[in-house]
Amino acid sequence: MIDWNDYPAAVFRPRLEALRPIADLDPVALDDLIGIERQKAALVENTERFLKGEYANNVLLWGSRGTGKSSLIKALLNAYAAQGLRVIEFFKEDLRYLPEVIDTIRTEPFRFILFLDDLSFGESDATYTYLKSAMEGSIERSPENVRVYATSNRRHLVPEYQSDNAGVEVRDGELHYGDAVEEKISLADRFGLWLSFYQGTQDDYLRMVEHYFRGVAIKKEVLHLEAKRFAASRASRSGRTAKQFYLHYMQVER
Repeated sequence: MIDWNDYPAAVFRPRLEALRPIADLDPVALDDLIGIERQKAALVENTERFLKGEYANNVLLWGSRGTGKSSLIKALLNAYAAQGLRVIEFFKEDLRYLPEVIDTIRTEPFRFILFLDDLSFGESDATYTYLKSAMEGSIERSPENVRVYATSNRRHLVPEYQSDNAGVEVRDGELHYGDAVEEKISLADRFGLWLSFYQGTQDDYLRMVEHYFRGVAIKKEVLHLEAKRFAASRASRSGRTAKQFYLHYMQVER
């Protein structure tokens, strides 16, 4: 058993069939995340309501890779751990163990976020049914001290194929989806808050670069030029690219 007074986070390890506590957290802070102010504000508000015992949603953070979805959840933990926030990271392959884990934390005095990173499901993958039960309950009500925060590149978490739409029809002016599509969309519908993430503008990217390079002796025009070249080589102007450029530059300079 984990003493949640000592550890703010844990990750599920299937070989142990148990949670492993995490003490050495990623130090990312909310102020480090630039260009996603709208998403950050919405997630902070939802989390603060959750910590106060008020109505709060499960959250799906979806969109382009490297845009800060996972970092935002990690930063929340660093900001609110002292107020009782705890995070448990789960991987899709281990969702069948989710009911047992929820049983162990249901009566804890802390507020838990189940963090599911880079979540998606294959065409024949039925493990998402465990997640659906955790979010809305079954015969037993879902715990009020648990919320799911998931990141994904897919808005509906599962792939949709043209063949799935074979059963779509219009009746009395209303669009009715086939069973395959309805079942897939029903999972995403359980997230009350959807936050979309897109790669920002070049100005957003340069702002992120400047944030990482604060305190580093380099002329601004040189920094911008090198940062643009690095982004072009990656075909990306995301926050992840800005951090990679910083790490690359500092390694070269050494």
